[in-house]
Amino acid sequence: MRPKALYVETVIRTDLDTLWRHTQDPDLHRRWDLRFADISPLAGRDGHFRYASRFLRVTVTGVGVSAASRAWPDGSRTSVLRFASADPLSLISTGAGYWRYTPVGDGVRFVTGFDYGTRWGRFGRLADQVFRPAFGWMTAWSFDRLRLWLETGTPPEDQPLTAPSAARCVRTPPRDRIGVPA
Repeated sequence: MRPKALYVETVIRTDLDTLWRHTQDPDLHRRWDLRFADISPLAGRDGHFRYASRFLRVTVTGVGVSAASRAWPDGSRTSVLRFASADPLSLISTGAGYWRYTPVGDGVRFVTGFDYGTRWGRFGRLADQVFRPAFGWMTAWSFDRLRLWLETGTPPEDQPLTAPSAARCVRTPPRDRIGVPA
């Protein structure tokens, strides 16, 4: 059975342009996102970037591209990306996802959905049974860290590690929630 794609949703009391800037600018993005130690644009390749993740003193690298972005008539925006790693230490081989920004009454609903393929065969699929939930938790924790930054003005570096909470984010897509129409 194929593992489920990851999904995280939160509402951030800010304007769409501010949220867009904090998620699309690599210098701002790496400050709040626990998943990345570095995000750097690739010179001469618009929309392409290199990323590095560190866990237990192990660094893995990969590349990504902002494949598309679109502003919708209802005022929402979507950003689509693809990513891959040739690093033999990376469980993730290739993946893709999106960020959706939807203005709501008191802010912006910020949603991500993404999925990836693994390497290392059967061992990789087994390792992903632990990694995928942890990666989803890290994504949700990071979204809440960003929310705290934009709502309170407290930079991520000044927030206690216990301030953000993955539990404040929705981690189930609407179609999978009981009582919510698809």
